[in-house]
Order: sequence, then structure tokens, then C-alpha cells
Amino acid sequence: MKNDIRVIIPAFNEQNAVGLVVNEIPKDWVTEIIVVDNGSSDDTFAQAERSGATALREARRGYGQACLKGMEHIANSTTQPEIVVFLDGDHSDYPAQLPDLVKPILSGQVDLVIGSRALGQKERGSMTPQQIFGNWLATTLIRWFYGVKYTDLGPFRAVRYSSLMAIGMKDTNYGWTVEMQLKAAKLKLRTLDVPVNYRQRIGVSKVSGTVKGTIMAGYKIIFTIFRHL
Repeated sequence: MKNDIRVIIPAFNEQNAVGLVVNEIPKDWVTEIIVVDNGSSDDTFAQAERSGATALREARRGYGQACLKGMEHIANSTTQPEIVVFLDGDHSDYPAQLPDLVKPILSGQVDLVIGSRALGQKERGSMTPQQIFGNWLATTLIRWFYGVKYTDLGPFRAVRYSSLMAIGMKDTNYGWTVEMQLKAAKLKLRTLDVPVNYRQRIGVSKVSGTVKGTIMAGYKIIFTIFRHL
């Protein structure tokens, strides 16, 4: 019997990318792909449905809000999965690398796997200088204050479902990834960074593509690190 692995993809105005993302996920590894349309004004929802994904709507804006909607859907399912995988809907991640993230969990080695862009190959221009610096600063602060070494706060990640429930995710926007990693550290969950490749996204980033988004995301990440001390 195939392992029960569900994928959650938050998506906001990703009509040109989300179908490609869903199609590149290795279907023999997953039982359900959930795309959460986070209030898009384009054809994202329909494209997600056409690709064969479970398409949900979440009108309340925020990356974390969309992820929480996907988790709510899973919680209300008749069965719960072993692993939940998160990845972006903008085609910047490489979904074909999903097995690399879930295998260490399936083998019982770890509870949370972070796809590290810092350890993998990045396409030129796929990450802005402020993103690279921000990740370095955040992971350095986490090492200093929480004693856990991460190399990235990347969106592509896999987590044991029971561990995800224990973490108790709350953040509704920019602090989602760092909250998960901080709480995992405080719970002393077993974590691992694995190399993943990264490419230029399709379309313009809602975070790093704007000055406001960059500042807000940076502030929220630093705030979250100190808030959970």
C-alpha cells in the first residue's frame, strides 16, 4: 500500500504556474494534492481543478492562512496522512524532488525536512540579494537563540503529520515557515535540511518582488524569532 502523503500548495494569482507545479509532482508518491486559491483575481482555481488537484478557496489573504486552510481540509478527511508536504505554486521549486524530502521521514530518521536552497543549485536571479541575506540572518539568529542549525527557511518542506499537529501552527502570513522551524526546535523534533534546486518563478513575487513585501516579511520573521523565545 502506498504511503499516505498529502501536498498543500498555497497559490495567489498563479494561473500560469500552478498547473505546471501539480503536473510535476510525482503522483506515485502522493495520495492528494491540495491547491488553496488565496483570493486570486485570475484563473488559478480553475487551472488547479483542471490539473486534477483538490482546489479550495481561502478569501482571507496570507500565505499561512492558505496553508491553514489546506490543513483544515486534511483534518476533516476520513483518514489522516503520514506526511504533509508544502511547496509554492509559482514553479520556483522542483516538485520532482519530493521523494528526497519524504524518504528521511518514512525511514524514521526525522520528523521535519526543510528543502534547503542554500545547499542546492539556484538558478541565477531566482533569489534576490535581500532574500539570501534574510535567510542567512534568520538562520543565524535561530542557531544563536534556539541552538538548532538550519540553512534555509525555504517553502518546500515535508513534515510528519503527528509532528505538524504537535507544532500547532498559527501564523497567517509571512512568519509561517520560521514559526514551524522555531516550534520544531522548541519541541526538540528531529530535523534535517536536504538540498533542493530553485529556479526563477513564473510571474512577479508578492513578497520579494516589492519593497513593501520584502520589509514586511523581514520584520515578521525577526519578530517571530524573538516572540517565541
